[in-house]
Amino acid sequence: MNTDEIMGLALELAGLSELPADSQIYYPGERIRKILIGLDIGSAELQLAKSLGFDLAIAHHPQGGSASLNFAQVLRTHVRQMVQAGVPLKVAEEAIQERLFEARVGAHMSNYDHVPSIARLLELPFMNIHTPLDELGRRRLAGVAEKADPEMTVMGLVALLKEKLPEFRHAQTEIDIRVGQPQNRIGRTVVSHGAGTNGGYPVAKAYFDHDIDTVIYIHCASSDSKRLREEFAQSGKNLIVTGHIASDSLGINPFIKELEKRGMEVERFSGVIPG
Repeated sequence: MNTDEIMGLALELAGLSELPADSQIYYPGERIRKILIGLDIGSAELQLAKSLGFDLAIAHHPQGGSASLNFAQVLRTHVRQMVQAGVPLKVAEEAIQERLFEARVGAHMSNYDHVPSIARLLELPFMNIHTPLDELGRRRLAGVAEKADPEMTVMGLVALLKEKLPEFRHAQTEIDIRVGQPQNRIGRTVVSHGAGTNGGYPVAKAYFDHDIDTVIYIHCASSDSKRLREEFAQSGKNLIVTGHIASDSLGINPFIKELEKRGMEVERFSGVIPG
């Protein structure tokens, strides 16, 4: 396989027809057989991959280039997800404005060529695949959450996620009930994932304000968590945070399985938890 075919496989698995703005082939390659894949890959990891004889390094998170510079574009996926859940379009648009601004400013400040330039110097094929694999992970999470009885408790849903998704059992972190009580009913539940990064306070609030009882994030900053807890702790609303590393692995592992079916030798590292 070559790097274009590998990226195409990820898109096919995720049901995407176009390459998302947060995914990129930084240095292309042919005749790929041995792959190193991790959540984050920097200059040191690229040198390690080269020295160990890997044909390709795949990072999950953007590592520079257009994938970092255009990252804000994928945040608009939150709008589609919110509208599908019943949030009015105007409210959804307003909820992501702060995240969009932060992403644009952060990209403008970044040294977007640092890691890609190392790959070029090493002549090591290198790419990152973010949204396609997050979409695979979102589907696995949603597939469990959507089948849960609305009368199930939050504690019950957490147990169900750990039962059905082995990455959560293998992780060193625990699924965290960040807002709400373990005995609360889950009611209407949404999985907010696969939109670049979590929507923080504004997106969760938009869901809570429009008849969603339980929001599942894979991570959420302490400041956003505190605001949500202060506002919604006594309301019966719930925020479940499943854990960044385990949740990203939910989407990476099915992709690895498909690569291995095609004869690739794939080594997990940098946070990829086996399923």
